[in-house]
Amino acid sequence: MPSYRASFFEVPHAAVYALMTVTVLASGFCLIQAGGPAAPAELLYRYGGMYAGAIARHEYWRLLAYGFLHVNFVHLTMNMLCLVLWGGHLERRVGPAYFLVIYLCAMVFGAVIGNGIHSTPYLTVGASGATSGILGALLCLWILGKLDVRFDFFAINIGLNIAFALGNSRIDWGVHLGGFAAGLIACALLDLIEKVNPYALRCKFPEAVKVNLTLLACVAAVWAWSDQARAIAAGISGWGLAVVVLVGCCAIVKLVDLALSMKKGLAIVVIALAGANAVTILLCGLALASSCSPRWPTGSVPLDNLLVMVCPNPVLIAGLAAIGAAAVTLWLCAKDISRGIEDVGFVATSLRAERNRRHGL
Repeated sequence: MPSYRASFFEVPHAAVYALMTVTVLASGFCLIQAGGPAAPAELLYRYGGMYAGAIARHEYWRLLAYGFLHVNFVHLTMNMLCLVLWGGHLERRVGPAYFLVIYLCAMVFGAVIGNGIHSTPYLTVGASGATSGILGALLCLWILGKLDVRFDFFAINIGLNIAFALGNSRIDWGVHLGGFAAGLIACALLDLIEKVNPYALRCKFPEAVKVNLTLLACVAAVWAWSDQARAIAAGISGWGLAVVVLVGCCAIVKLVDLALSMKKGLAIVVIALAGANAVTILLCGLALASSCSPRWPTGSVPLDNLLVMVCPNPVLIAGLAAIGAAAVTLWLCAKDISRGIEDVGFVATSLRAERNRRHGL
């Protein structure tokens, strides 16, 4: 039986609002830089647009960056409308952590598949692949019998998107179809993982813990494909390093699971994650600062002027950002910390019971 009967429209939740905020800020920054109604190709390329040679040149960061940039206000509005219309349903059903996983997987694999389909030079931006992935994941849940909506929900939404795409010759069909397929497959795999998890994990992770671990895993994945990682792991292929990172992430998940099964373990885990966030931000800040030129030129672009202020004080700026990340984590997870501190053994028991009670998404 489906877990709940969904209406045609679902009010968005935290992850949807967060993605909308980041996307609007990134796209708005480009449009402000452009000084006109549309961002030129040169500007979109500079800030992360996906192009034919990106993967061959190991510019893997573009597989994510392109999804937060948009050509103009209409392009941005259409994609954010799709995110609002579909994202609320998916996030309510699978939670913010798995929602982010599906969204980012659709964004990345949409770009990969689109890149494979293109036979000529191209430049693409936009969240279309990621939002198509949301619709694909909803279709997966409907096929599995875990989303109670009528078929016309998909007929109307897919039909409107096809009609809009046919009316716009610049639509990147490869990204759309790749994102849709990736979202459907990712959702099916997550359902399978949730069915297998009771055999490997004792506790059902609180959503805040799951989201934090997901974000840290994304940072680890990006680092695994960086030049710095390849230099450290000389002699190991890129895929070999990715396997090492994956095994490490699985080991950390198991350690968190063991900690949650202890009395007051929830408080310990949240505080440890706050520390991990601080260390991650500090290392990222120092890594970015190492690429700063000591004589960075002052230009008309606000980002240039910002780097002029940041680069002379990399340790101070990175340290303040790390402290801020830890403080924000503790503030957002204050209820979980309080629940963990007051725990006399019931929290771990309830988390174990919740793990055994749920099968699949």
